[in-house]
Amino acid sequence: MSQKYFNIAGPCHPNAHYMLDPLRSIGKELEDLIDRGQYFVIHAARQSGKTTLLKELTRKINTESKYHALYCSLETLQGITEPKDGIPEVVENIKAALDDYDMPDNFAINADYSSITNILRISLNTYCKILNKPLVIFFDEADCLSNGTLITFLRQLKLGYINRNDSTFVHSVALVGMRNIRDYKAKIREDKETLGSASPFNIVTKTFNLGNFTKEDVAALYNQHVQQTGQVFETTAVDYIFEQTQGQPWLVNAIAVETIEILRKDYSKPITVELAKQAIHDIVLARGTHFDSLMERLKEPRVRRIIEPLMLGESFINRDSDDFLYTKDLGLIRESENKVVIPSNPIYAELMVRVLNKNIQDELTSRKEYDIPKYLKDGKIDMNYLLGEFQIFWRKNSEIYRERFNKAIFDYVEAAPHLILQAFLQRVINSGGHIHREFALGTGRADLCIEYGGYDYPIELKLYDGPSSLSDGLEQIAKYIERCGCKEGWLVMFERDVSKSWDEKIYMREEFVDGKKITVVGC
Repeated sequence: MSQKYFNIAGPCHPNAHYMLDPLRSIGKELEDLIDRGQYFVIHAARQSGKTTLLKELTRKINTESKYHALYCSLETLQGITEPKDGIPEVVENIKAALDDYDMPDNFAINADYSSITNILRISLNTYCKILNKPLVIFFDEADCLSNGTLITFLRQLKLGYINRNDSTFVHSVALVGMRNIRDYKAKIREDKETLGSASPFNIVTKTFNLGNFTKEDVAALYNQHVQQTGQVFETTAVDYIFEQTQGQPWLVNAIAVETIEILRKDYSKPITVELAKQAIHDIVLARGTHFDSLMERLKEPRVRRIIEPLMLGESFINRDSDDFLYTKDLGLIRESENKVVIPSNPIYAELMVRVLNKNIQDELTSRKEYDIPKYLKDGKIDMNYLLGEFQIFWRKNSEIYRERFNKAIFDYVEAAPHLILQAFLQRVINSGGHIHREFALGTGRADLCIEYGGYDYPIELKLYDGPSSLSDGLEQIAKYIERCGCKEGWLVMFERDVSKSWDEKIYMREEFVDGKKITVVGC
């Protein structure tokens, strides 16, 4: 048997890839629903293992010979909005899927495509009558359907379902994609139509959200590589990788792939925390298709309406809104154990900032007056010098960059000061450091901890809204300094009152809170 490997492209196959049992946590519950003839929804963020799970469940059901199980992807229907075009494509996709299984091939052989509102239901009804076992269908990428195609598709499944006692129909159906069925109305023409109060698919018994790997899952997955090659993943490395990925399956596999490549497949060397850090750095800089497809969503207004206040630490957001649920389903945000909304994992937090301020990063890197060595003294960052240079830069360029930011960076205007400062700092980090970023709704600020040359530099970014915001900021950065295990930190206050002069806005002074030195930097 050939050596297995970590998979970062497409569904996993047990003979080729290191993988966990995709049915390990919900398989029994799914089988119970199918036995009861239920229709249900499975949703999860992109590249979370949905297709792998469906393929395995289909294989298992067909092996047990109780039902005919069919896996059918609807990905090719992306963008086909009109039922006259979309519904025939659904029928053809089912035909093509049946070719992969040992089942009768006379599905929809006399289909009358002039009856778009009935053809799918009639074809499934006719086909189920000739089968010797009940039919189960898993529709993968179901949320690729939109507008009229989506509504017509759902209504025909619903009609078939409610008439099952009188006429044979599909025994059990799963709709699978990134979105929960409650959010499918977002796939209707925005602000013009909704699914309506009489939903065309209110027959769903249950929805499942595929969770990420647990820390134990990550250790078990990596242990398969250990058993095959003898190469050890140190416990501290596994812990660090879980912390940085929060168990997101693609990231967990991608970091393993990258660490193995860094060592040039020398399996005698262990995977350490330092190797994991280097792998994450390389993966982020490479910006593969997984990241590009996910970060492209930052351009969408409904995503911006969630991510921008998250970056600023603003307190109010409607967690029942379509915007919030959509952004959460995409896998960009999550709720922590204490119900605080934060980025799904530190890697995504890093990427959000890098994507939104990339153009500014590139431009600053080319400007000689901001050359990196000026900020370094004896292997340490002179943070006062660095932030002083930013004050000069901000005074000269803030209005220009705000306007360009608005045009080029998807309207993240409120977050522009935070993002521009992080672009300014990023050049130092690219030379060998790391920024640990903490964003959370309701905190009223963004926390950064720059790690460079074995030293930590805590920084808090805050929008100035009066004296109380300064006092709050001092208290907050003091606590952050304590968490970072440092003795000093920096509080950057961005003034938004346009009536104030630059001489009033630009200042740098020292404060002490609980014995901790805090440099307040006005911008």
